[in-house]
Amino acid sequence: MTGTLVRREERREELIGGKRVAMSPASAGHAYVSDNILRIFKNYLKGKTCIPFGHSLLVHLSEEDKFVPDVMVVCEREKIKPNGVHGAPDLVVEVLSPSTAKNDRTYKKEVYERYGVPEYWLVSPSDKFIEVYRQVDGAYVLHDMYTFYPDWMLEDMSEAEQKARVTEFKCHLYDDLIIRLDDIFGDLF
Repeated sequence: MTGTLVRREERREELIGGKRVAMSPASAGHAYVSDNILRIFKNYLKGKTCIPFGHSLLVHLSEEDKFVPDVMVVCEREKIKPNGVHGAPDLVVEVLSPSTAKNDRTYKKEVYERYGVPEYWLVSPSDKFIEVYRQVDGAYVLHDMYTFYPDWMLEDMSEAEQKARVTEFKCHLYDDLIIRLDDIFGDLF
């Protein structure tokens, strides 16, 4: 194997409904988008109470459900233990990939909802959109969906359509944090 780089990563798993599920390696687009979202929260939260985490920390919601979100924000620091976060984070972001999208959209969404995660994002690197779900009376309601339009799509839009598109939004946690779609998807290949 001279000249070949072999990288062996620790096998990462989630516990989904009591079953161990191996996590697939992230695609370049998945890694790029989740890193951008994490960077936005890390920069904003520096020196504040809440802490953002990337895709390496377990969230212990029950004995049968221990997930590894792509990004999460935890404001109650007492939930953070050496082996992960115990209890509902304040925000969970799952970046969709073909192998995880079904679980992220169904089972994991239901569990996050049941355990009281106030805001849940589903992010598609391939289609460049973010679905934002918020808890209303104990159930997730689609708050909004934000789509990033590359330049070639903007050229085909009318002036009215261009003016109507949303290019930034806020999460429920912070009134002064503007999240720009261009900062998440802008240079995505």
